[in-house]
Amino acid sequence: MVIVDLDSPTHDAEFWIGTNLSNWHQVAVWDWTNAGAKPNMLSVNDFYGFATTNEMYFDDYYFGDSMPPVVPVELTSFTANASNGNVELNWQTATEVNNQGFEIERRTETSEFRTIGFVEGNGTTTEPRSYSYLDKTVEQGVTYYRLKQIDFDGTYAYSDVVEVNATGPLSFDLSQNYPNPFNPSTIIKYSIPESGNVKLSVYNLVGEEVAVLVNGFSQAGTFDVTFNASNLPSGVYLYKLQSANSVQTRKMMLLK
Repeated sequence: MVIVDLDSPTHDAEFWIGTNLSNWHQVAVWDWTNAGAKPNMLSVNDFYGFATTNEMYFDDYYFGDSMPPVVPVELTSFTANASNGNVELNWQTATEVNNQGFEIERRTETSEFRTIGFVEGNGTTTEPRSYSYLDKTVEQGVTYYRLKQIDFDGTYAYSDVVEVNATGPLSFDLSQNYPNPFNPSTIIKYSIPESGNVKLSVYNLVGEEVAVLVNGFSQAGTFDVTFNASNLPSGVYLYKLQSANSVQTRKMMLLK
């Protein structure tokens, strides 16, 4: 904040910094008019439609011989940790300017970087911010990640690359749905140890297929799917996970 005292002989100016009224600090004082050599008014462009006697807001002050480089986002950490076939990414920023968000990019030892997700940023802030992303579609083996930080004006910058070995204990498994019994939605979690075609379907007790939740090619990993049975009657249902080499089936109960 800059305060100019137009009633003083030299129109003293003060420069204060802070985040709220309780912690303002004065960092500079100077003669705004060079000992009265300039007129008793501020000569400014009228960007806002106000007279020069109104309160005005000025931003982006800098004291020095040259303008410093603008660093939109100061990234202080970026880590990747593998667990149960997933990879959790965590990163933190110290400050952000004009930050739209982060694209998460991934590659293996034999592939190029490609975007697998997006996490929104906090725009402009001087407070530390923490972010995370869970990659549930990672393949087993060494995997590389980087962040593409994007400003609202379209400019972007890349983080350093982090490496993780995602060879965790991963098996073909179909977990019990939760909650169970349920009404009308429940979550089904499953894992597959290798890439390939996968089908997850729901059947009634007479063997009729009433829903197809997953059907197609999938990377190895751990996944969860929400099953909404609002259009089905109460009763016991079977859900079956199939791959080229394995099949598992479990029961669940819908109570309305």
